[in-house]
Amino acid sequence: MVLTDAQGLPLGTEVEAANVAEVNLIEPLLDEAVTSHVPSRLIYDKAADCDALRDRLAERGVDLICPHRKNRVRKKKQDGRKLRRYRRRWTVERSIAWLHAFKRLVVRNEFYAHLYHGFIKLACMIVCFRRL
Repeated sequence: MVLTDAQGLPLGTEVEAANVAEVNLIEPLLDEAVTSHVPSRLIYDKAADCDALRDRLAERGVDLICPHRKNRVRKKKQDGRKLRRYRRRWTVERSIAWLHAFKRLVVRNEFYAHLYHGFIKLACMIVCFRRL
């Protein structure tokens, strides 16, 4: 997972096994971010539509903006005004595409996760230097 700012610069990454739910990775990703301030808004996809996660992020002062799942039983927590910001999610997708330009990151060949995580950090630094 990659945390980016509004311009698409990577601020933090989280590497885990494929069988871990992404909802459980959001809070550690915010803890690992390289910025000193906590972002006020977090834009994510439908996978993060969880009331418990919304409440935990609200305690941190983060507003979770994500579309609701179609099979949602409980009442919706946000209206369409906040979802207008969801249109800016393309900046995150563009950042992921920048990281996929590094062939070593597309397919993980390293046995140790910390080596792969190091290559991801290096790629994020290169992307930041190119954009600045």
